[in-house]
Amino acid sequence: MQIILLEKVVNLGNLGDIVKVKDGYARNFLIPKKIAKRATPAAKAEFEVRRAELEKIAADKLVAAQGVAEKLTGVSVLVARKAGLDGRLFGSVGNADIAEALKAAGFVVDKSAIRLPDGPLKTIGDFPLDVALHTDVLASINVAVVAE
Repeated sequence: MQIILLEKVVNLGNLGDIVKVKDGYARNFLIPKKIAKRATPAAKAEFEVRRAELEKIAADKLVAAQGVAEKLTGVSVLVARKAGLDGRLFGSVGNADIAEALKAAGFVVDKSAIRLPDGPLKTIGDFPLDVALHTDVLASINVAVVAE
């Protein structure tokens, strides 16, 4: 299915690009989230009329994400969990736990924005992580996992 992107999508394209994606990805994810529209002649014409408005909205989102990233970069959060004598956790620390700790520190971050490259944290220690606030904006944080 061919679609018109209404905002930048990682590994897919930028605002205004007409790309071909699988039908299910378009119908179940991109179109319901208003990230894309079917690439019909009427939709193309409507997009060209609204292009300036959509570009302004995208620029505003980018500026807002950069402002949050400046404040968030370098922040260190503490997460306490039960652990064994060898430093392994009983369970793990995931995206939701880190998002909750950031919320307690005064930052509202969606849990899907937190990047855990090696999966959930399963040991005690300090872990540098990235938070993707926008497709072009990453903030580096430090998560300290300690034993209760």
